[in-house]
Amino acid sequence: MIGLETPTETTLRSNFMSRRILRPLTCLLVALSLLAVSLPEASAQVTAEQVTQAIERGKKFLVSKQRTDGSNRDGSWTSIEREHFPVGVTSLALLALINSGMTVEDEPIARGLKYLRSAEEPTMTYEISLMIMALTAAKDGQRDKVRLISLVKKLEDSQIKVGENAGSWSYGARAGDGDRSNAQFAILGLREAQYAGIPVERRTWELARDHWKSQQSADGGWNYSGRNNARSTGSMTAAGISTMVIIDSMLRPTDDLNPDGTPNCCGAPTENEALERALAWMEQRFAVGHNPGGGHWLLYYLYGMERAGRLSGRRFFGEHDWYREGAEFLLRGQSRLGSWKGDGPVEQDPVVGTSFALLFLSKGFAPVLINKLKYGDGEDVWNRHPYDVRNLTEMISGLEGWPKLLTSQQVDLRLAVANGGVEDLLQAPVLFFNGRDAPRFSPEEVALLREYVAQGGFILAEAACDKTGFDRGFRQLIEEMYPQGDYKLKRLPPDHPVFHSEYPIDPETVELWGVDVGCRTSIMYSPHDLACLWDKWSIVDPPGRTPQMQAMITKANRVGVNIIAYATGREPPKKINDQSHLLTQAGAQDQIERGFLEIAKLRHTGGWDAAPRALRNLLLALNTYAGATAATRPKDIPVSDPALFRYPLVYMHGRNRFQMTRPEQERLREYLANGGVLFADACCGSPQFDRSFHELIEQMFPGEKLQRIPPTHEMFTTAVGHNLSRVKRREPVANNPDMPLRTHVIEGEPYLEGIERDGRYLVIYSKFDISCALERQASVACTGYVHDDAVKLAVNVVLYSLLQ
Repeated sequence: MIGLETPTETTLRSNFMSRRILRPLTCLLVALSLLAVSLPEASAQVTAEQVTQAIERGKKFLVSKQRTDGSNRDGSWTSIEREHFPVGVTSLALLALINSGMTVEDEPIARGLKYLRSAEEPTMTYEISLMIMALTAAKDGQRDKVRLISLVKKLEDSQIKVGENAGSWSYGARAGDGDRSNAQFAILGLREAQYAGIPVERRTWELARDHWKSQQSADGGWNYSGRNNARSTGSMTAAGISTMVIIDSMLRPTDDLNPDGTPNCCGAPTENEALERALAWMEQRFAVGHNPGGGHWLLYYLYGMERAGRLSGRRFFGEHDWYREGAEFLLRGQSRLGSWKGDGPVEQDPVVGTSFALLFLSKGFAPVLINKLKYGDGEDVWNRHPYDVRNLTEMISGLEGWPKLLTSQQVDLRLAVANGGVEDLLQAPVLFFNGRDAPRFSPEEVALLREYVAQGGFILAEAACDKTGFDRGFRQLIEEMYPQGDYKLKRLPPDHPVFHSEYPIDPETVELWGVDVGCRTSIMYSPHDLACLWDKWSIVDPPGRTPQMQAMITKANRVGVNIIAYATGREPPKKINDQSHLLTQAGAQDQIERGFLEIAKLRHTGGWDAAPRALRNLLLALNTYAGATAATRPKDIPVSDPALFRYPLVYMHGRNRFQMTRPEQERLREYLANGGVLFADACCGSPQFDRSFHELIEQMFPGEKLQRIPPTHEMFTTAVGHNLSRVKRREPVANNPDMPLRTHVIEGEPYLEGIERDGRYLVIYSKFDISCALERQASVACTGYVHDDAVKLAVNVVLYSLLQ
């Protein structure tokens, strides 16, 4: 279907009309090639689907081991090695199942909670801590508040108060030597209690901080007990990393205000030296097949590793992607029954071993919401507020309508350029950076940032300490990213959806700038320091914090939440991208410049290039899913272009009103009458574009209107491509500027409209967004199909058009 080298318009018309005779046979061959060619071989890396299947098998195993005999232990789990501690083992199993997706509505969880609530309160540190974690994970309102207060008091009372191990915990309530395994479980239990609204004394956190800092080994790690009488181990060092992060988050500084009442944001960044030394230890000794320096307790170590990596915001320890490597190891070791066994005396029991493995897989699988960009030289450049993004993510995790567990992480721009490319940045839907001075990026780094945005990413930047140097540098960066001047940084208008995407925000008092790239504002910038106030947030206010400071923190947090809600639609992608999706994978190159199938995009006056990569991504999907030879560099042409008749299908989208002249309408109608197909959609469900498109069709076909294509039409069946009997579509719930902008996803029959002639559809149109979804540009303000179904719908439309 490729024309001659230098065809005349007459030749193109003649060739186009003659191809109508050969078209059924030729397009049948194309379609058969699309459907018959084998899919590319799966990547050797673990996929999201494989992790999900392993988690489901592990859940089924654990449920099968729950007691349901009607005895006084009905609903409990027991371990061979820990028969005398059913409360602890039951709490651990419940914790694993709840974090793997089960809720209080599921019978096994309800039975287990009923058992815990009827059991006597435990007296051992492990059991007390695990019971707290299980009851708080259930999030069953205030039902367990009285018991939780009592359990917290037991942990605080049993903390060792004096001596070398002051700040630690032993096995029981009575004072003892203490060890860091009991101590980390106590810290985990107290943290969950604090997040559930149960107060914990500040002194408890301070004693624990002093203990872990004073007991750190010379090599930067920690051992089970004592200072240097035993070598550091991976399990205890992982425990120390997560404990240090937790304690830091509970002990935020109290010197919040400058003398003039402004927040103290511009001091030197505070660094936890003990934490940095421990992270360096882990980078040097990381492993997944054994507990470094420990000999045993492998699954216990991995359970701690997940927590250390997630809470510290590290995707990598050294060059090791801890979650991918750990998941691959665990998937290889899962039994046919769905269980795991470790190498220590306790985790040899499959109930305990499976619980540890499930906690690693499920909690480590949490979506990464924000990547914090590491750039330049030194933390003073990029990490002025070390806990900013982590705190914002932590707070968002507790909001209604968001995933219950979200994470953030750091990404090194230099390493991404050298090794991972855009895939490293695409691990999160939002890329955040700030600084005091003008940010300086190499041409390669600028190109990578531009590609990240083009692939559907969202950049959020702000000037730390409200510095003019960063402001100038950031504006220069936008000019370097888009030297043609086609995308400019502008102050966001008061009616922009970001000002009511979650909370109603006053655009007069909140200054935000943005760059519209594609279907949405894809780059946002605050010239004022929001991250300083995110950094100061804590689940519990430090003593002496003024109402003035608290109000400033609340306002900054709400602005941050609104930006992230706008950027993600509250639906961050999975941590491990599905390997079948090429559309946002690094390395999705334009390998076919001129293929057997070519599709053009129509230029018009209504924002014809609102989703610049949508058509390219559709063509990549055709090639990726079924090995087609579609040209992946589509041409942009006006209706008047003589090459119009070269293409069997033309694509059109936009966000604004548009008009076509009478000659343009006549030409497009002639193209359609001679076998061409027009495929169009309204970007983000734009009502302006939708009205204009309906008017265009009524002008081109007097007396006719677009009609819904029956959901039972072959276009939506496997006779053409994918089975699309049910599809998912996102719709905003409220558009009142004074109300939060919410979305919900509905599932139902596909909705496309068209104009039919002689048994074929020559116009196929969607008033719901397809093009922005093809670019993965999710937004709470966007009405349209979710990404996966948008890809399938678009692929089916192309295949159907070729078969006619």
